[in-house]
Amino acid sequence: MSHRHANETSFKLAVPDADLELLQRKLALTRFPDELDGAGWQYGVPLAHIKRLSDHWKDGFDWRKAEAKINELPMFTRDIEVEGHGTLNIHYVHQKSQVENAIPLLFVHGWPGHFLEVRKLLPLLTTGSSPEHPSFHVVALSLPGFGFSEAPRKPGFRGPQYAEVFNKLMLSLGYSEYVYQGGDYGHMLGRHAINNYAYKHIKAWHTNTPIVDRVPPNPLTNLNVLWSMLTLPFNKETQRMLETGREFDMKGRGYLIEQATRPQTLGYSLADSPVGLLAWIYEKLVAWSDTYPWTDDEVLEWISIYWFSRAGPAASVRIYYEMTEGGTRSFFHKIKWTSIPLGLSYFPKELVVQPKSWMSILGNVVLITEHDKGGHFGAFERPEELAGDLRQMFGRTGKAYGVVPGKSGY
Repeated sequence: MSHRHANETSFKLAVPDADLELLQRKLALTRFPDELDGAGWQYGVPLAHIKRLSDHWKDGFDWRKAEAKINELPMFTRDIEVEGHGTLNIHYVHQKSQVENAIPLLFVHGWPGHFLEVRKLLPLLTTGSSPEHPSFHVVALSLPGFGFSEAPRKPGFRGPQYAEVFNKLMLSLGYSEYVYQGGDYGHMLGRHAINNYAYKHIKAWHTNTPIVDRVPPNPLTNLNVLWSMLTLPFNKETQRMLETGREFDMKGRGYLIEQATRPQTLGYSLADSPVGLLAWIYEKLVAWSDTYPWTDDEVLEWISIYWFSRAGPAASVRIYYEMTEGGTRSFFHKIKWTSIPLGLSYFPKELVVQPKSWMSILGNVVLITEHDKGGHFGAFERPEELAGDLRQMFGRTGKAYGVVPGKSGY
């Protein structure tokens, strides 16, 4: 066994029977809240939805069947040393292509996502190359504190620390040069990863959450932004995008403020009540997707990853506090512009949709694709479109073709 694999351990998910029995008892003892007549979704998740899902979780959902399907993925764990934070055992999927020169790609999820968001992408990205598209070696980790990765044990685990985990994981797998893809926190943490490891290690990146750090950004720092502001009264599309952002700020950011300021207080409910966890996340799955036809089994598998997670569901929400230093700073504090190629996927029902003219603030934009359907969970909702964007960006006719030396994808 080579040195770089010496620390790697194969991983199979096996939730203890006692944990399943405890979940059943908690579900049976749930005390539901009342609900106003005709409230619908206006006050939050309708009671009927949560009762239906809770009943199915207790009496119909087959976790062992879902667990067996998850275990078909090539999953591993390995220890990663993080400066100032000791060693964290990190869980990840590593799906290699049969194409020797496939492009190494790191996929990073966000909240309330998890590593399974990559599952639908894997067969699309790792299949053998053709004249039409390249192939990829895909790595998708559980963020520290999510899924089956260990959680940080002390405060101060922020963007640079996540970036250190990402890069050390890829190096440990033998990928000294690679490309990056992420949405939600995968976008925000990606900017920190690019800030620290662009050029030498990260050769290009792609995001399906194309947002900048200020809304609106300072028009005096970017001519494209200045022009968009000057023409705003005449540009209906930009007006629509900005209105979407204002709507989210006014009605959709309550969760963010709570998680960025008092994650521990919220954590007691998430850790102790499966129905509380279900309602907290299910609301986002429905509201943030573009009329995606969620099945009850899909929802409950998603929530179960949080419920059975290694550190417990409360650990995942601390990322908001750490990344904003308790709500006092931008997610993108101290981020610099880089010139490595950047690709953007626009899905119409993203939480915040910002004008394309602003995106040069993020980096060297070489590809922008716009889709007519899709929301916040691009890899899960619209995997073929997202895979197509990556193929276009890194394929022979793309502007990021050949960015990883010796790994063209063909």
